[in-house]
Amino acid sequence: MADYTIIADVSNYIVKTLREKMCPEPVPSPNNIEISSPASQDVDYIIGLYLYDIREETQVAPPPRITHGRVQLTKPPRPYSLYYMVFINGSSQMGLKAPDIQKIIGRIAQIVNDNASVYPHHLQPWLDATEPPIVFSQAKITLEEKVRVWQAISKPYQISLFYKAAPVMLSSEIIVEPPRVSDASFDIDLIGRGKGEGK
Repeated sequence: MADYTIIADVSNYIVKTLREKMCPEPVPSPNNIEISSPASQDVDYIIGLYLYDIREETQVAPPPRITHGRVQLTKPPRPYSLYYMVFINGSSQMGLKAPDIQKIIGRIAQIVNDNASVYPHHLQPWLDATEPPIVFSQAKITLEEKVRVWQAISKPYQISLFYKAAPVMLSSEIIVEPPRVSDASFDIDLIGRGKGEGK
């Protein structure tokens, strides 16, 4: 299962996909799309990707322990959900007007809809290709909850997109040694005895 860098890898994948598909139109340069927080000051980019919450996904059953060799087992990975806000940087020097912002928001939504999943082994090539995909979907939160995300970073609300990436399986480094067999018992059934034998 994925190593601890998988969270950063998912963020980098989203930014990489946006840079490939949004430039040069409607965004001039890949450098105009960054992983950032709306609270960052004195930065000049147009689109920001902000990871605002990480939650353990209790509705996804974790896979069983992973076997290493004949006698070692690793604790099962934990499934997580990553919550992102994609926003337009209000302090950008590009002088964007409302129609420009709406075009950019629409293009972001289109790109995420068309690239709604990624397999973990595309992010970490050494992984098993049979792992489930990480799916990107609209975060099911209300307008009030969106406003609270902005308030948490002391910024006024502005139109933005909220996404959930799940399940993100985070591996464990703990190796569990299974108990050794110290006693065994066997039942032997003699086949083919005639009736009355053994009496």
